[in-house]
Amino acid sequence: MQLQDLKPFPCERKTRRRVGRGGGSGLGGTAGRGHKGQNARSGGGVRPGFEGGQMPLARRLPKHGFKNFLFRNRYSVISLGTLAKAFPGASEITLDAIYARGLAPQDAPVKVLSDGEPPANVTIHAQAFSRKAQEKIQAAGGTAAALEATSAKA
Repeated sequence: MQLQDLKPFPCERKTRRRVGRGGGSGLGGTAGRGHKGQNARSGGGVRPGFEGGQMPLARRLPKHGFKNFLFRNRYSVISLGTLAKAFPGASEITLDAIYARGLAPQDAPVKVLSDGEPPANVTIHAQAFSRKAQEKIQAAGGTAAALEATSAKA
């Protein structure tokens, strides 16, 4: 038996409901939609969240704060350990080199996190660094060069 030969038992498969095929089927005439009314019409029904004219729940509940979803910065995160593995013995790690190795999507802002040990005496260019990552890089004799963050819409 091969993987492509596997199929469920006939009793496990739900049969498609064939509506409007005569009175003997039980779903003839009105096809299970009842008589008249909004839901009986083609294209009928109400939109999601509609509560029959009552003030919908999404509008009744209080809103708090400001959500800046459209213009937020979404960083592509890279750990120090990943950089150390990808650039052994490098004295400078630039954004172009990070993009070229496939560690971050092209033109995505990069943030370096502190997981792992940084390479010694290395200058790392990125848009953002965690505080701990900056401390680790400086303790290893390197520098963390923060670039200006550009807003990347994703």
